[in-house]
Amino acid sequence: MIAGSKLERAIRSGHFVVTAELGPPKGADISQLKHHAEANRNHVEAFNITDNQTAIVRTSSIACGATLVQMGLEPIIQITVRDRNRIAIQSDVLGAAALGIKNILCLAGDHQKFGNEPGAKGVYDIDSMQLLKGLKDLRDEGRFMGGDQLEGSISYFLGAVENPFADPFEYRVDRLEKKINAGASFIQTQCIFDLERFKKWMELVRERGLHKKVAILGGVTPIKSLGAARYMKNNVSGIIIPDQLIERLQGAQDKKAEGLKIAIETIQQLKEIEGVAGVHIMAIAWEEVVPEIVERAGLYPRPQI
Repeated sequence: MIAGSKLERAIRSGHFVVTAELGPPKGADISQLKHHAEANRNHVEAFNITDNQTAIVRTSSIACGATLVQMGLEPIIQITVRDRNRIAIQSDVLGAAALGIKNILCLAGDHQKFGNEPGAKGVYDIDSMQLLKGLKDLRDEGRFMGGDQLEGSISYFLGAVENPFADPFEYRVDRLEKKINAGASFIQTQCIFDLERFKKWMELVRERGLHKKVAILGGVTPIKSLGAARYMKNNVSGIIIPDQLIERLQGAQDKKAEGLKIAIETIQQLKEIEGVAGVHIMAIAWEEVVPEIVERAGLYPRPQI
């Protein structure tokens, strides 16, 4: 249906997919983003371009995504409902499609109070579920959210995020199923450190057959330091870092090397879990290590799509 998306073709082919995250800068110079994208050209199928992540003002995800298209690379632009009403969202989606962007990740976005403009008004005209459904209808039925008909046609591959580690745990699979029904064809999860809890979530996913309806890409983040691990454990909502992982980092002479090793081991275990279609590597402010992670995890060379 959406032959133009390399990510969709990779998923449909049954290959274990690899995506990576790129954060736009807090300025107009995107040379470093382009550098990281080029360095990872042959190691991933697609690049997530975040949309003002952590509610901090950054270069537009659509502008950065269009730059990657010009480079012959595959972007996944994130679109949040925090900053736009439905008019602006649909307008941006039309613009992104016109620029050759073929993948959209739908999410709510971090609350503005956590960013550098805490006084900003959160829009939240619709929620992330309504965003998915609205963009699915726009693509499949040619109908805007308000009911008017789209001129011509539009094509993109829709995804969403899911957090298997948030509470209440028993409702996480319900939420996943709702996102699938709303239009998500791929899911990128929160960073996975607690593999046992993730495996339990995947058991529930398989019980409902949801792994056959959506491609689940497990989120993997390499940890650079013991301090970073402790900060995420104590301060980042929805992330669980087991005590034994903290102890392992604490006992390592080279914390960065150990953090990389943990990420690689996580990917190798994810490859063995039925229903996991790939990984999404979020090497936050450490993008240069993605090729090493992919290679050491046995995921290189990437298949030709």
